[in-house]
Amino acid sequence: MRSAGLDLVKWTAMLTMVADHLRFLWPDADGLFVLGRLAFPLFCLAIAVNVGRGRAEALYTRGNLRYVVLMLVFAGLSEPVYRWLDSGSPTFSVMPTLVLGLLVAWGVHHSLRSARVIGLASLLAGWLFSEQLMYGLAGVMLPGAWLMARSKGGAAWLLPCLLAMGGNLTNSWLREHLLAPITVLTLMAAASAIPLGWSLLRHEGWRVPAVERWGYLFYPVHLLVIKGLS
Repeated sequence: MRSAGLDLVKWTAMLTMVADHLRFLWPDADGLFVLGRLAFPLFCLAIAVNVGRGRAEALYTRGNLRYVVLMLVFAGLSEPVYRWLDSGSPTFSVMPTLVLGLLVAWGVHHSLRSARVIGLASLLAGWLFSEQLMYGLAGVMLPGAWLMARSKGGAAWLLPCLLAMGGNLTNSWLREHLLAPITVLTLMAAASAIPLGWSLLRHEGWRVPAVERWGYLFYPVHLLVIKGLS
């Protein structure tokens, strides 16, 4: 079913991601970096919403298979483009983190033993390759934390906030300059993505253009455009 609130989350995630990547054109624009901290938690929310729509005992469906295959395909397509744009990056593109996050979210949502195994194996992979993954283990855990917060409420909302901030502390400069204004603003922006995402989801009455499968192409294509402009 089409969800205007979910489309609004996706549009906000994509636009803030583009704003973040415009730093390749204007490296000194720290404000774009701060704004870009909204993108990853919102993409994780979109994954959590999609996973949460399925029945807890129905993991092995055509829809889920198509979902993970598309994620893997575009992770493969995006990596050389990302590496071309940012050859000095110590991490993969964001896509492998999101793929592992999807698998962890399956483990949280689905009651099957095999789903738990998949989720735990993905957490282990996130821990083992944390230094190579954008946003690290915290980023891998974030979609599952969104699911837990939406189902349990209350203090559970602290978990995605803490993970959103922790994912940004995989950046060594931020970690070594915790009291710097840019670090404080970065962590505040990452944490604020959680209430913002929850608020956006509730705007079901808005008319929002649908983000369909072309959204997968948006990531590598916008990187190519930015590389061309640079």
